[in-house]
Amino acid sequence: MAHTPDSHEAPRHDAEEPLVAELTPDVAPTMEAFLGEVAEHVEEGAQEAKAQAGSVVGPYIAFQHVHKSFGEFVVLDDVNFFVNAGETLCILGRSGVGKSVSLQILMGFLKPDSGTVLVAGQDIAGFNERQMQEVRRKVTMVFQNGALFDSITVGENVAFPLRERGGMSEEEMLQVVKGLLEMVGVAGMEDKLPSDLSTGMKRSVAIARALAAQPTAVLYDEPTTMVDPLMGQLLGDLIQRLKQQLHLTSIVVTHDTRFAENLADRVVFLHEGRARFFGTMAEMRASEDPILREFLALDELVLPY
Repeated sequence: MAHTPDSHEAPRHDAEEPLVAELTPDVAPTMEAFLGEVAEHVEEGAQEAKAQAGSVVGPYIAFQHVHKSFGEFVVLDDVNFFVNAGETLCILGRSGVGKSVSLQILMGFLKPDSGTVLVAGQDIAGFNERQMQEVRRKVTMVFQNGALFDSITVGENVAFPLRERGGMSEEEMLQVVKGLLEMVGVAGMEDKLPSDLSTGMKRSVAIARALAAQPTAVLYDEPTTMVDPLMGQLLGDLIQRLKQQLHLTSIVVTHDTRFAENLADRVVFLHEGRARFFGTMAEMRASEDPILREFLALDELVLPY
């Protein structure tokens, strides 16, 4: 998908269109092999989760009766939700309701006060930092600000997980970096510094770096916030294609119900510390809950420029 965020049009892609379809011919074969490895890791991760759970079917990621407070401020109060392997869950809600806190708990940056946090069939709530490092090899996060290393180039940022893992020649690494950047819509940015990029470009590079780690699941924190509509569409299309073709498990924090409607198998709506709703988007649209109705009505408002 060798389009830049500055393109005047952002063509929609069918979810089944191969991820390598629009890559330049010199990188396509290497990228096809690389993405094949990602798909294999995802399948191995799903099987591992089933074995850990002792069940053929079980959630890949789940919150079970999770509580989290900061002093007297209750952020999460008996919150329950799950996402199965290969599915996408969107976490909806207004600002300050615990959406990003939920992702930080999944990454081990915060610990719940109580409850069970399942990742790949394991309860990680009490994991130490060494154990969480192993979890982060499977589950990676795309932060709202990109969280790129400012002192190194875009190409070096994307190559960082590849170098950590090893087993790849320098030429292969360069091809994978080039291919990933093309795929996320920021072709040719290898030699730029993060400070040279727009917010949308930084987020695209962050997704490329996340994919370089060959994860089984990706957490996205507000991927379309502060980006133009064309870049938002490109990122949404990409997340959907990663799900369809690589079967990546995804959790997407967003305030945008229209974005969620295009992506989510299920949504959880957080309000005043509680999971006020958990189910499909269609079920949410049909709900008579007045708080949900108000949230959906406000989201439908289109303000003039």
